[in-house]
Amino acid sequence: MAEELEELRARVRELEDREAIRNLLQEYRRTLDVRDLRAFSALFAANGTWSGRSGTATGPDAIHDMLAEQLPDNPPAPGPTLWHWISDPVITVDGDRATASSLWMHVRRGDDDRPLLPTLGAYDDELVREDGRWRFLRRTVSPLIPAT
Repeated sequence: MAEELEELRARVRELEDREAIRNLLQEYRRTLDVRDLRAFSALFAANGTWSGRSGTATGPDAIHDMLAEQLPDNPPAPGPTLWHWISDPVITVDGDRATASSLWMHVRRGDDDRPLLPTLGAYDDELVREDGRWRFLRRTVSPLIPAT
């Protein structure tokens, strides 16, 4: 009975970890789309690295500064607002470490108020539990369409 209870606890913990990681991925999307780059950069571990078209930076302050310099404002509606759409990720948890991979796309409001899907890409993540919360240890952003 004790062994079954311990197995059940481990399974519940893994489910809770996966849900916390899904929430982290959505907070990434949400904070990026509203351009709250301070909250966005706080999603990374103290030695976390973001790497993508805008460059590579390590640590929340460096990530914030790099993206604040590179990213334009996201115009509000009815302008060409851009949102990130993230697919259901594949998440593997191993204690206080995890990996995730997912697809993302940009959805932009077009001139005729129709959605445009201008970009498709992939996220490749290493995650770490830091101070009791899941954070990005490494996030690599790769464009797929267009390829550059």
